[in-house]
Amino acid sequence: MSRPAEKPEVVELPADTPALAPASQRRAAQQRVREARDRLTSTSGTRPAFDRELLRQYAQTRISASYIVMLLVVATGLMLSVWLHALAAGAWTCGVLCIHAAIVRNCSNFLADQPSMAATRRWRTRFVLLDLLYGVCWMAILIHPALAEVLGTLMMFLMLLVIAVSSMLAANLPVAAVAVTAPVTVAITLSLALSGTFDNYLLAAFAVAAEGYFVLLAHQLHSTTLATLEARAEKDALIGELEQAKAISDEARYRAEAANVAKSRFLAQMSHELRTPLNAILGFSEVMKSEIFGAHAVPVYKEYSADIHNSGVHLLNLINEILDLSRIEAGRYELNEEAVALVHVVADCHHLLKLRASSRGLTIHEVFEQNMPRLWADERAIRQVVLNLLSNAIKFTPQGGEIWLKAGWTASGGQYLSVKDTGSGIPENEIPIVLASFGQGSNSIKSAEQGAGLGLPIAKNLIEMHGGTFTLKSKVRIGTEVIVTFPPERVMSALAPLSDEAPPLQPETVAAPAQEKRRLLRKPIMNAGTGL
Repeated sequence: MSRPAEKPEVVELPADTPALAPASQRRAAQQRVREARDRLTSTSGTRPAFDRELLRQYAQTRISASYIVMLLVVATGLMLSVWLHALAAGAWTCGVLCIHAAIVRNCSNFLADQPSMAATRRWRTRFVLLDLLYGVCWMAILIHPALAEVLGTLMMFLMLLVIAVSSMLAANLPVAAVAVTAPVTVAITLSLALSGTFDNYLLAAFAVAAEGYFVLLAHQLHSTTLATLEARAEKDALIGELEQAKAISDEARYRAEAANVAKSRFLAQMSHELRTPLNAILGFSEVMKSEIFGAHAVPVYKEYSADIHNSGVHLLNLINEILDLSRIEAGRYELNEEAVALVHVVADCHHLLKLRASSRGLTIHEVFEQNMPRLWADERAIRQVVLNLLSNAIKFTPQGGEIWLKAGWTASGGQYLSVKDTGSGIPENEIPIVLASFGQGSNSIKSAEQGAGLGLPIAKNLIEMHGGTFTLKSKVRIGTEVIVTFPPERVMSALAPLSDEAPPLQPETVAAPAQEKRRLLRKPIMNAGTGL
């Protein structure tokens, strides 16, 4: 019969916790799945949102640099009119400006368009084709036969200028950067290579190297921009998670506060509803137990009356403990501080419970230091702490056991109280349980005298409200010791004297007029009016 009851305790939960505990692993797995999905749905291998953002930055860069590009085209057209016919140079300039205007117009339309995955792909293709057409226009003018007599260095300078400007403008769209610069580089390289001179060969090689350099620079700028976007997306995701967690915590706190208010109202109402009939039960049972109006016809009724009275007292004490704990947890428990002698309070509690300890065959030893100063504390709270600790020691100490009550000085100048017994002890893993509200250890459950599990939590909270410490030490089959300390600030002898000086009993202003009169009488007459 006992074997099935023990089976649920054999289950090991730590084996399942690694799959649930690390939130960072779940977040990393979700991010990997999201990145894989984005790579499958994206045209550039990045997230679709990043494609849209890169195109947006490309369009903004194009629009912001439109006047600079127009100035470059017009200046190039004027320079080429020296070698070309004015009509041909003007036609080329107008054509390039029209293509540039079409690019700017499309960029403006893209920024005004509604974002979507299909639209992003369509705009990406359109921008690449327009940049390719723009590069072909530059290629057409650079390989014009009329410019064959132009020096190679000048053409190289013009090519580098076009490649540098175009690659910087299209850095957020690497395919467009290659499309706009590759035709120019190929044309200049073939033109220089076909000339057959060694210098032109070197210039052709330099042109290819320059193209590679600017393409690599554009790719690096694109990678930097992409990394910035990823960092910003991660930051936004983290901020979103934090806001969601904050909303969840706020909602949980609101629910906890509402539950706490409901609990306080319930306890306040129930305490009144329970105490009213309980006082009547206690009063009438005490009258029946004492046989005030005459002896009972059946002697057993007197014992029943005593049992009813004792049960009512126990229920009243339990209600008081629950109310005290609820006030402490709600922060509404106020300390009525006054000068309290710790040794006297412990001795009074010992006297109250001495008969109960004697009936169980227990011996209580007192070890008190003499001439201890008073504490600035709440006497009712300290008395409740001592009664809870001493009653627990009596309850869980077997017959013939011993209990020690100690009170003395701490090393820091405070005072301490120790309650030590030779009971069954508490397992180390159950100490946090017995210190929690309504918590009971295994020995408490097995014993005949079970409580509500509120004595130790109330005592611990009351001591902490005084600024002290509550320490519980226990070993199985050896005993338990609870040490309560009060800080030196609570000791009356440690209080500093008042720094303000007392006012004089009589003011010393009476002798001042007489002294002034004697000084004037001793003053020479010749010095009158001289200021001496």
